[in-house]
Amino acid sequence: MKKKIYLSLYIHIPWCIRRCPYCNFNISIFNVKKKKKYIKKYIKNMCKDLKKDTKLIRKRKINTIFIGGGTPTILTHKEIYIILKKIKQIVKFSKNIEITIEMDPKTVKNKNIVFYEKIGINRISIGIQTFNNKKLKLLKRMYKCKEAIKIVKKCKKNKNTKINLDIIHSLPNQSLYEALVDIKIACKLNPNHISWYKLEIEKNTIFYKRKIKNTVEKIYFKILKYGKIILENNGYKQYEISSYSKKNNKSKHNLNYWNFGDYIGIGCGAHGKITMKNGKIIRTIKEKNIKKYNSKKYLYKIIVVNEKEKILEFFMNKFRLYKKFSIKDFYKYTKIKINKIYKKIYKAEKQGYIKIIKKKIETTKKGKNFLENLLEIFV
Repeated sequence: MKKKIYLSLYIHIPWCIRRCPYCNFNISIFNVKKKKKYIKKYIKNMCKDLKKDTKLIRKRKINTIFIGGGTPTILTHKEIYIILKKIKQIVKFSKNIEITIEMDPKTVKNKNIVFYEKIGINRISIGIQTFNNKKLKLLKRMYKCKEAIKIVKKCKKNKNTKINLDIIHSLPNQSLYEALVDIKIACKLNPNHISWYKLEIEKNTIFYKRKIKNTVEKIYFKILKYGKIILENNGYKQYEISSYSKKNNKSKHNLNYWNFGDYIGIGCGAHGKITMKNGKIIRTIKEKNIKKYNSKKYLYKIIVVNEKEKILEFFMNKFRLYKKFSIKDFYKYTKIKINKIYKKIYKAEKQGYIKIIKKKIETTKKGKNFLENLLEIFV
């Protein structure tokens, strides 16, 4: 095992106050009456879940932690502190570990914001989605534009905490003007990072069942074109299809995913990917049902990733990045000989999806815009 393969930890908090119509994540509606009992038991089981996973990672250090969901900010800062404290007793943290928490503007309390930095959280990802009140209502978000802006400003008072704003574009009936207003407001708030991504109508969502459609393709490409100009003019550099950051403010956790790194997933329905000492890659899927999970049935399935899947998954992540990568990286992360994919690489280059420069691969604008077509070559 080469030490250079990063290891991350994802912690899934499965509760939400309500389900958003575009969400297909594994969540449960929050029951306030059962809160203390459920959370205490769930934290204990997550730690036991992690202990079992330590057999897979041996003595490797954790480089990044992401507390996601669901809505992690339903928990108090004390409950988050307990999670981090117990996890640190089980696994080793790297010296400059990045710890991120996802935040819903409606659920977070002011005292929690102040204490996040004190308990070791150094990155907050705020799920704004849009600053348009009508669109917030459509998305069933329980706050208004002014509330969201107020929360961002309060989070920025934590001087050593990096702030990310999640913004969705191509919403149902969203005009070019509306999408660009969202991104202008986000830039004005001057966060360290902006995740700006397209609404995807996924199966098993309320939008899908209601046959709701997002904006037309013609407007979508205009949103991307002019939105990127606004972001770049405000000092945000695109480093991944949906990610823009100020200098030295990239998300280390997400970069690890896109670089085909390793990660443990604990909590209901969490996924993990671990490269074993012999080069074999395994995926873990945790039990989705919270009652079963709290009954110590943590692992739902373990999968050995076959050669074809390794090839596709490696490029599916790497092609998202706005950075050249060495052809040698393919062998480093997959342990598959490079000559097995040369024909596919040259085919992708011939069709204008990628460029090969001094044994390094770069995805072209065409490759980014038509990523599915590019990936078909590697299926």
